[in-house]
Amino acid sequence: MSLFKTKDKKVDEIKETEEVEKKEVIKIAKKASTVADVDSDAEVKPKKESLMTKLLNDTKTPPSVEDVIEGSVIAIEKNAVYVDLGPIGTGIIFGREFMNARDIIRRINVGDNVAGKVVSINNKDGYIEISLKEARQAIIWNEVEEAIKNKTIIELVVQEANKGGLILAWQGIQGFLPASQLKTEHYPRVSDGDKDKILDELKKLIGERISVAIIGALPKEGKLIFSEKSPESKNKEKIIGKYEVGEEVEGEITGMVDFGVFVKLEEGLEGLVHISEIDWALVENPKSMFKIGEKVKVKIIEIKEGKISLSIKALKENPWTEASKKYKKDDVVEGVVIKFNKHGALASIEEGVAGLVHIYEFGSEAKLREKLSLGKNYTFKITLFDPKEQKMALSFVDKDEKKADEK
Repeated sequence: MSLFKTKDKKVDEIKETEEVEKKEVIKIAKKASTVADVDSDAEVKPKKESLMTKLLNDTKTPPSVEDVIEGSVIAIEKNAVYVDLGPIGTGIIFGREFMNARDIIRRINVGDNVAGKVVSINNKDGYIEISLKEARQAIIWNEVEEAIKNKTIIELVVQEANKGGLILAWQGIQGFLPASQLKTEHYPRVSDGDKDKILDELKKLIGERISVAIIGALPKEGKLIFSEKSPESKNKEKIIGKYEVGEEVEGEITGMVDFGVFVKLEEGLEGLVHISEIDWALVENPKSMFKIGEKVKVKIIEIKEGKISLSIKALKENPWTEASKKYKKDDVVEGVVIKFNKHGALASIEEGVAGLVHIYEFGSEAKLREKLSLGKNYTFKITLFDPKEQKMALSFVDKDEKKADEK
């Protein structure tokens, strides 16, 4: 629909003032008047230039498709919204654009300023067609670029979790936070990498507010990539720089898992004592050895890629050093079976010094378990002894078979 009836009138007779235009626009918005009247019996005349078209053509800087423009809402109808764009004309949000922006339209009122993205500069009724939804998205993606550039920290609520990480949303755009980008205290501490266990740990974060930074954006897919590490990365590098490999420090136990314990050295810095670095003796369950908040002395054994590896056993006397003075290959010794594994049985000849009794000696696991029982003492022969590498192999001495042979 055009802004004015064209029959028996000429556009140059209309006063081209802002006041007249606005009155006519509101009138059109409310009454939805028709295009130029044409007598059914008369010859159809060419449609004359509307005032809006003339204004657009006369404007020094007319908008282009894809431009984001701003104006004041002058009318809201059932299926359309009209926006005063000043000297460049009147904008309209209707049809598909109206449907797409329903959630936004519900929250606006006459007089509100809104931004719209130009879809068409002059539709058949003389309006500038605009899209609120596309404008909102364009503005948001510009904000995303700025947030990435400035490394802006934002606080978001964790909405969902999957086996790879967490799902969050910012400004209505869904984003993904990979597990690898979580802070140490939120990282799923699962020793065997079981995905179901990882998911269980990540689900515990649902509903929590965490501070993140946007590190990537996929506008075509409408997705963001977040990181919880970014806000602290520079600070953490400075903290780690204060420590050296070989240094002995005191820390506080902050977490215990199947594969070791986490020790906080200071605020913002945590290291891992792997289960193999807890003690010279076999450690089955770290959780039974420590308590959260307990103070422990540790030795820094590695600093790599922003991570610190610690050792508790490195501060204890190495039992293999003393054992090297007492044992050698082919010695017959007494030992206690402390563990079974897929290779055979592990037997300790003294605290912290253990060797493998290989399964091939018995032919099968069932036969091995017939001869050896967990926690019992047996006689073994040392077939390999390398104290420097802390390796030892044992061979079971079957006393029953020996007695039978003697008879």
